[in-house]
Amino acid sequence: MPGKVFHLAQLNIARMKFEPEDPGLKDFMDALDPVNRSAEQSPGFVWRLVSSENGSPELQEFESKGWLVNMSVWESLEDFRAFFSSGQHLAIMRRRAEWFTKSEKATAVAWRVKAGEIPTFTQAIQRLELLREKGPCVEAFHFSRPFDPPS
Repeated sequence: MPGKVFHLAQLNIARMKFEPEDPGLKDFMDALDPVNRSAEQSPGFVWRLVSSENGSPELQEFESKGWLVNMSVWESLEDFRAFFSSGQHLAIMRRRAEWFTKSEKATAVAWRVKAGEIPTFTQAIQRLELLREKGPCVEAFHFSRPFDPPS
């Protein structure tokens, strides 16, 4: 069976209500490594952005303003959805209002990348801006309204 031609890339951002060391963020920070390990061990996981290993000035500046960045690549939307709705991840997501501010703008975006391609943070932010400006399209969409991979 031939490999997949396209994978799913996703970015989600959230503005923290507290500094990372603040006790108000402790439960979230304590859960971060186990949830990330769970993602990495999930079927269909390809890659995730690790801020400490990424020297991107754009990413560092963005995070210095209180934003948390989650960016990953999955073999398929179904694989990502299975992880997203898993118990450990879902338990944290149910509490996100405790730790992050609500945004009027979209804070999550998905798009297709060629298998083997790893998007940059700058490319991901451009996709998020495209979604915010034009709405869901093949180049930038919501998980709830996906577009099929190019043929």
